[in-house]
Amino acid sequence: MLDIRNSVPCLTFPCKDVKTDGYLTRPVLVDPAGVRMVLVSESAPARAEDDYYAGSSALFAATTLTAFGDAGLQADSILELVDRGIYFTPAVKCAKTGYGIETATIHECSHLLETELKLLPALKVIMLMGDVAINSLNQVARRSHEARVIPAGATYKIRGGQFSWRGVRVFPSYLQAGPSFNIEKSKRKMIAEDLAAGMKLAGIL
Repeated sequence: MLDIRNSVPCLTFPCKDVKTDGYLTRPVLVDPAGVRMVLVSESAPARAEDDYYAGSSALFAATTLTAFGDAGLQADSILELVDRGIYFTPAVKCAKTGYGIETATIHECSHLLETELKLLPALKVIMLMGDVAINSLNQVARRSHEARVIPAGATYKIRGGQFSWRGVRVFPSYLQAGPSFNIEKSKRKMIAEDLAAGMKLAGIL
């Protein structure tokens, strides 16, 4: 078992538009060889108690469990989903201070995301939940002089395409973590469809 989060620490905290006291430090023990699907969301929650791994009543956990239920996989906790081979992480590891996140911040934290992904040898699917997650993986690819993983364009127009990065299938979707999840029913439906497709490809569903 490996504490993936604390295996890829941020040492300098150079970003100006995040709350560094909201940096994710909660340990998450995962069997790297068992992870087949990674779900990448936007940023750490404003409150540490709303983190994915803070319990089923935490905001990120609650909306995510609902999203997976919509997709056909019922679970009572995020750790149940982890046991099924799904790992959850935000693209930006600190809590944001405003509505948006600067590109420079996404670029900086994409180094941590890249290191996380390298720790998962059996990975089959990456779910990019929202524009920040999409931008982050594109930053990883650009830094290695690879073509962007997800093309520019509205998510609803491109989400049906087939995308991959270093042999791993990549699904662009919408943010499922947080209060916006229940606002737009059409996006909730698309999230469920994308999660179901990703889980089937990963052999989880």
